[in-house]
Amino acid sequence: MIDNMFEKFNPEKINLTKYLFFTGKGGVGKTSTACAVAVKLADAGKNVLLVSTDPASNLQDVFATQLDDKGTAIEGVTGLLVANLNPEQAAQEYRESVVAPYRGKLPDSVIKNMEEQLSGSCTVEIAAFNQFSYFITDKETEKKFDHIIFDTAPTGHTLRMLQLPSAWSNFIKDSTHGASCLGQLAGLEEKKDIYKNAVENLSDKNKTTLILVARPQTTPVLEAQRSSHELSELKINNQLLIINGVLTKASDEVSQKIYDKQYQSMKNIPRELAELDTYLIPLRSYNILGLDNLRAFFQEDKYEAIQVHDINSKYDKSLDTLVEDLYKTGKKVIFTMGKGGVGKTTIAASIAVKLAQKGVKVHLTSTDPADHLQYTATKTKNISLSHIDEKKELFKYQQEVLNKARETMTDEQLAYIEEDLRSPCTQEIAVFRAFADIVDKAENEVVVIDTAPTGHTLLLLDSTQSYHKEVERTKGETPLSVQRLLPRLRDKQQTEVVIVTLPEATPVFEAKRLHTDLARAGIENKWWVVNQCMSLTNTDNAMLKARVASEEKWMDKVNELSQGNTAVIAWNDDISAENID
Repeated sequence: MIDNMFEKFNPEKINLTKYLFFTGKGGVGKTSTACAVAVKLADAGKNVLLVSTDPASNLQDVFATQLDDKGTAIEGVTGLLVANLNPEQAAQEYRESVVAPYRGKLPDSVIKNMEEQLSGSCTVEIAAFNQFSYFITDKETEKKFDHIIFDTAPTGHTLRMLQLPSAWSNFIKDSTHGASCLGQLAGLEEKKDIYKNAVENLSDKNKTTLILVARPQTTPVLEAQRSSHELSELKINNQLLIINGVLTKASDEVSQKIYDKQYQSMKNIPRELAELDTYLIPLRSYNILGLDNLRAFFQEDKYEAIQVHDINSKYDKSLDTLVEDLYKTGKKVIFTMGKGGVGKTTIAASIAVKLAQKGVKVHLTSTDPADHLQYTATKTKNISLSHIDEKKELFKYQQEVLNKARETMTDEQLAYIEEDLRSPCTQEIAVFRAFADIVDKAENEVVVIDTAPTGHTLLLLDSTQSYHKEVERTKGETPLSVQRLLPRLRDKQQTEVVIVTLPEATPVFEAKRLHTDLARAGIENKWWVVNQCMSLTNTDNAMLKARVASEEKWMDKVNELSQGNTAVIAWNDDISAENID
């Protein structure tokens, strides 16, 4: 039985420290859990500050209250103050503070390159850390609150970057390599002591607990494992794991398949995570909005079977509709993009199979090591396969850069380069080069690619030839495949980007940001896919039917964003290319 595998999470039974950090992949429920814990502690008479740094935060919806970055009292909860930081706004302000002194003094092309270097996810992370470092180091704030809860913790990469020894200013002043993340440090010299104190507080097990939140699914669990390992390396070892959204009972075929899949995922939790104190939170029949639902979050769920209206006629576009459009318009390069766990790898394989069945010669490539997808695809004539090993590509790129850097840099300067090469941006650049070679195959066949570079990476590599600078550190020339890539991606006659999401708040918000990011890079996106729609199944399970009622809002949102070009796919426990209709 699933509900006997781990104890149910109850904040009253756990010795909670002053600082609580909730972290995990988007959509796992860390915001809901953090909010429910905050209300629970406040109701118990504690003074609580809840701080969110999530760019897709829906705290204002959760509490039905307009929030700011200073802290707002929540009516109906004595002792609770909620601050909703906006890291993207903070990143914009931080970016301008770094660039402003150089406007009018440096060429516009250099300014443009500086701005783009400060437009990526690492800048947002550091800007967010810059904001909440105040809350974790300010002595008056520490005295005022019994608990300070953070929704969305910094990554291990960000913390390591902020731990680096001094000499930031001199190094950055002399750094003209177009490095992916080092520019973000340019305005932080005066903040070093604050960051040092913040990191010390984070690693103090008597002060701080890191709460990893995951779903009972492979991808979120692996993400939790990665975060746990990264933060353990920084001596942040006071960790616990919450598995959220667990279906504890099954009553029909659909719910039984979900139950069995979740059971296997929880049974096979990696050893590193299995050593942590682990708790589960059952799947809820309702959206976690409003104080009543927050207070019910740790109690037994009560729900009644509801009548769900048929939305099949409203959403009549399937993956076949999408593929037929790709076929008729003669697209040569097809990307599937989206956050991890939304099913973009399966969608890519499905598109490749369906095109191949129409007689199109297709090359399918992915960074996903799932053998069963490759096996499925190889059963179809006209498909060739390749696999990009992200770790190998990253290691190769890191070694090229470091070997070149060692020729001219000191050990202290190399420390910055080594940390920069651990960043998400660096991995994108490394994989980017492998993608460029594969996209070049579009001269002779249709190329379907799972997991593409983000708009930020494309712009970073394009702006003022910053990619050329990267290459000069390694090979001394820009490959022809790279020179051809961006023009091809920006040609809507050749390229289609298919954004894949789920009918839930966080995946849709993140997909919307991806859409904006691509537009900024001059890349159009027509088609969206809403995957794993419970609304399109015939479940009779009362819990699942109650959840179905919340999906339509997000399906409507995607349909609006895509101007009606949305393909919907029903939930299926066997997510393989041959099982997507």
